[in-house]
Amino acid sequence: MNLPGFTKQAIRNSFMKLLDERPVSQITVKDIVEDCGINRNSFYYHYQDMPSLIEEIILKEIDEIIRRHPTVDSLEEGIDVAASFAMQNRRAALHLYHSANRDLFEQHLWRICEYVVDTYISTAFADSPIGATDKSILIRYYKWVCFGAVMDMLRGGMKDDIQAFYYRMGQLKKGMLEEVINRSVRENAD
Repeated sequence: MNLPGFTKQAIRNSFMKLLDERPVSQITVKDIVEDCGINRNSFYYHYQDMPSLIEEIILKEIDEIIRRHPTVDSLEEGIDVAASFAMQNRRAALHLYHSANRDLFEQHLWRICEYVVDTYISTAFADSPIGATDKSILIRYYKWVCFGAVMDMLRGGMKDDIQAFYYRMGQLKKGMLEEVINRSVRENAD
């Protein structure tokens, strides 16, 4: 057994368990080490402080999302992917959203949103000769949409069914992105 890896995983698991129970501001290193049965020195051997622990958890989740979703078939699926951590860890996500560490959460949510939008546009329109500038503009715009959707869901306390909302929005907007890309290709051909 890899003891350092096991200890780090135990620390992350304890933190997530505690985060599901209470806000970040009410979780101490002492709480974490008592929950996972290690000493404070072990915590500080692996993590400089609580924000470094939070950042590692978020980065590991991002890496897992990217590994599980090498392609994204629709923007609705992209929203689902970006919101997946929050949906699976509702209380913990809300506690992070309302914490002093919200900036870390937002920074990495940007990364997830950019990944899913870029992956979708690059996959769905791989054969389309869209210009690099227009592709960049579309990725940036839809990243804002994705990020805004997840932040709005969090701001509302995650009471709405974001998946149903974006599925319906996708039905209403059916073909719009394709038309934008076709227009871009036509204009760049002229």
